[in-house]
Amino acid sequence: MSSNSSDIRTNKLVFTALMTCLVLLGTILFRIPIPMTQGYVHLGDAMIYIGVLIIGKKQGAVAAALGSSLGDVLGGFAFWAPWSFIIKFAMAFLAGSLIEKRSKVFSLIAGGLVMCAGYLIAERIMYGSWALAAVSLPWNIGQFTVGIAVALAAQPLFRHLPH
Repeated sequence: MSSNSSDIRTNKLVFTALMTCLVLLGTILFRIPIPMTQGYVHLGDAMIYIGVLIIGKKQGAVAAALGSSLGDVLGGFAFWAPWSFIIKFAMAFLAGSLIEKRSKVFSLIAGGLVMCAGYLIAERIMYGSWALAAVSLPWNIGQFTVGIAVALAAQPLFRHLPH
């Protein structure tokens, strides 16, 4: 095994861990409670999108899943952690997969819509009502929209990073 392949693997591991931490921090430090629900909006999605743009679909999806679910656990919403793990993984993996074929904006929006659908279904299961689940939908759309804007604005800052 060459030193170069070891360096690449180390870089991937370090950037995945870094993005996991940034997703966690974006989720628990910058949150606004949503009226009429137990949820909140946060900047974790911006960090997820930045991660996907920097480290790609696989490592970005792992960072999204781990960071979001850790954010739920450490933020007092542990009952959401399994849902967030699956939903945020799917969101990031889809966005990262589409970036390889489509525009960044389209890809990030598609990931956000998967997130919205995932939480809509999860809330329907947890609350037993589509109407209650739908209350969070506009907030989730706003959250991923802000996330896209922040990620695209911040992307030039990261273009020189090795990844």
